Amino acid sequence: MADKLDYKKEYKDLYLPKAKPMLVEVPPIHFIMVDGKGAPEDVEYQNAVRALYALSFTIKMSKMGGMQPEGYFEYVVPPLEGLWYGDKGRFETDRRGEWMWISMIRQPEFVTPDVFGWAMEECRRKKPDVDISGARFETFEEGLCAQMMHVGPYSKEAETVEALHRYIEENGLKDMTGTKRKHHEIYLGDPRRTAPKRLRTVLRLPVERKEA
Repeated sequence: MADKLDYKKEYKDLYLPKAKPMLVEVPPIHFIMVDGKGAPEDVEYQNAVRALYALSFTIKMSKMGGMQPEGYFEYVVPPLEGLWYGDKGRFETDRRGEWMWISMIRQPEFVTPDVFGWAMEECRRKKPDVDISGARFETFEEGLCAQMMHVGPYSKEAETVEALHRYIEENGLKDMTGTKRKHHEIYLGDPRRTAPKRLRTVLRLPVERKEA
């Protein structure tokens, strides 16, 4: 392991799949999460992202203020992720105004509810302009999923999702995407700095094996 843990490099099966479908068993992972509704360009989503990064970097920089949590280690803040679904179940890519989402950032293993509570108080004190009221700390248990890397603009994701659906059908699996187990995206590129054709996004769909 490098001196500074980079989750993308350490757990390549979760963050750096190839541009072809594969199965992955996702272990329980700690996240800070914010729920909302609407398209990514909406103010509600942008505010949620601000809150997630404010809290994540407060925890990362805790060592600078003498509040380093027990078990702290150097790490790269993991990428932004999102769970997407519709108010009636399945995530429909063409109904942007009706999208429901949970925006989230993975947290290191040393983060506990108490560490999160400290970060909330610290953010309220140092960054009163950031609305963190909707943030929560949760362990997300995703389980068995089909995933692949989508390379290109977000508007073309439907093509990659279709490839995943074919893989699921051809391999005796059942797509479990809905309101309980959700369409999952991991954003490895910054759309403000990266050309749309070069963006990389992990697309992940929850599945289960069909009974024989």
